[in-house]
Amino acid sequence: MTEAHVPPSVQFRVAAAGAGGDSFVGHTKRDHINYVNRLKMKSIEGGDAATLINLMTSRQAEEPGFFFRVQFDEKGRLSNLFWRDAMMRDDYLLYGDLLIFDTTYRTNRYNLICGAFVGINNHWSNVMFGCAFVSNEKEESFEWLFKVFNESMGEDVRPVSIFTDQDQAIANAIETVYPQTRHRLCQWHIQQNAISHFGKLKGDRPFQNLFNKCLHGCYNEAEFEQTWHKMLSDYGLVNHNWFKRLYKHRAKWSTAFNNQFFSAGILSSQRSESTNHAMGFQASKTTSVTEFFGIFENTVKRWRGEEERKEFNGIKSTPSSVYPLVDLLLHASQVYTSELFRVFEKEFALAMGTRAVILPIDDPQVLLYRVYPAAQEEDNHHVTYDCKNQLTECTCRNFQVKGMLCSHIIRILHMHSVFEIPERYILRRWTKFSKTIVWERFLPSDVRRNAAHDAINWRRSMLTAMNYLISKCQSVSDARAVVDKLFIKANEEIQLLFSKLNMEEEEPTVDGSEPPILDPVRCTTKGRSQRKKRNMGTRKKAKKGSEVGTGDSTMYVAVPRLI
Repeated sequence: MTEAHVPPSVQFRVAAAGAGGDSFVGHTKRDHINYVNRLKMKSIEGGDAATLINLMTSRQAEEPGFFFRVQFDEKGRLSNLFWRDAMMRDDYLLYGDLLIFDTTYRTNRYNLICGAFVGINNHWSNVMFGCAFVSNEKEESFEWLFKVFNESMGEDVRPVSIFTDQDQAIANAIETVYPQTRHRLCQWHIQQNAISHFGKLKGDRPFQNLFNKCLHGCYNEAEFEQTWHKMLSDYGLVNHNWFKRLYKHRAKWSTAFNNQFFSAGILSSQRSESTNHAMGFQASKTTSVTEFFGIFENTVKRWRGEEERKEFNGIKSTPSSVYPLVDLLLHASQVYTSELFRVFEKEFALAMGTRAVILPIDDPQVLLYRVYPAAQEEDNHHVTYDCKNQLTECTCRNFQVKGMLCSHIIRILHMHSVFEIPERYILRRWTKFSKTIVWERFLPSDVRRNAAHDAINWRRSMLTAMNYLISKCQSVSDARAVVDKLFIKANEEIQLLFSKLNMEEEEPTVDGSEPPILDPVRCTTKGRSQRKKRNMGTRKKAKKGSEVGTGDSTMYVAVPRLI
């Protein structure tokens, strides 16, 4: 239960329930907690940081795709650390167009900043790309972290959008490492900060509606500027310093400036914070970095198990709908995962409640429509449609931002009797088979079976031959020298071959020749007792007792309670 990160007090309750009561366990709750603490201390007796680095080095030797980098300060203490496994890189190649990075989590005994790199998979669930510990919030630390993350994933793969909180050091590091990536600020944090600056306007509903429209209700920059200046002038905020500072960064938080960049439709870094919560429910302010690594691994395994279940159910079944599965809706159910099909179904329902009016246009090959809800004619958008090439575009930019067709385009496709979603408007990351490259589903089953069978036969034959050769040469020193020499030569040639195929293993980060790895400085975080602990040898004064002896050296003898 300790390896499963079950708290010691809960362990004792489970043991007591199984034994029939506390008195039948055989030891007290305090004995149980002390024993568990000794187990934890024994697991890191060589040093917390050193144990973690050795653990990652062993993991890297067993799993060539495992990657980690570590930085130390001038005293040899662990300063910055990043790691990810092979599956995280595969997930990043598929879903790395959106990256969420958050640094609000610090639940460990050294008060290190835990930064999780999170994305969204084809089931609209969190997927982990990597994790890091950073010792401070300086720009150079984040710059090192983003460079290492980029190195581990491949220089040619860059995210389209990165969501973070309002931290200038992170912003500067992103601008240096990812100059072409769109940096987005978490709107939830902005809304929380805004409340403290609203003053008397906190309860003013029209003002809040204008502010929220500036955040995510404007479709273009002109509409944003008009709404923003109207809000400032109507409520006397033209010279307000906080709103001036917020306006300078408008391109990072308003959707009106980001409708050309994919962001999956999210508006904040809340997904990363929910990731931190998923790990934090087991961790505490006394959790070691080695123990946290185990918690992190268990969290990722749980996520992947849930993902595998959704993948299996999605491939073997077709989602149901309140509407008849015909034409576009039927095709969507066959292509998208269940979660994304619900998004398309919602847009399809909105499309059935809209009206389309054709407008004049100079291009004879392109049709222009004004699409609007039947009950709200003023809320309209313009859709262009090229019938010959099946090219369409809407002023709402829903496809560019979310990767899904909007209700306005679906309405036009339905009018023109288009029975399937055009292939160019199906984003692979949202489909049921987005991981076919990773899982090699495109290969026929007999091809995969034959390849695995050949590998097993070769391994068995080589093991038999090498075992016979080693047994034959083990008693003759000259023969052993020949085998050693040939093994070294074969190993060098194989490493050269793997390097050409870009399959060589990562070099270990540390070895025995390196200086000893020291733990970061222990920190007393908020919420922990500031009271100085007593020496274990100090005798506690009993509530009820009698004094023995005189003078300065007074001893207290506890009087047993009568039963």
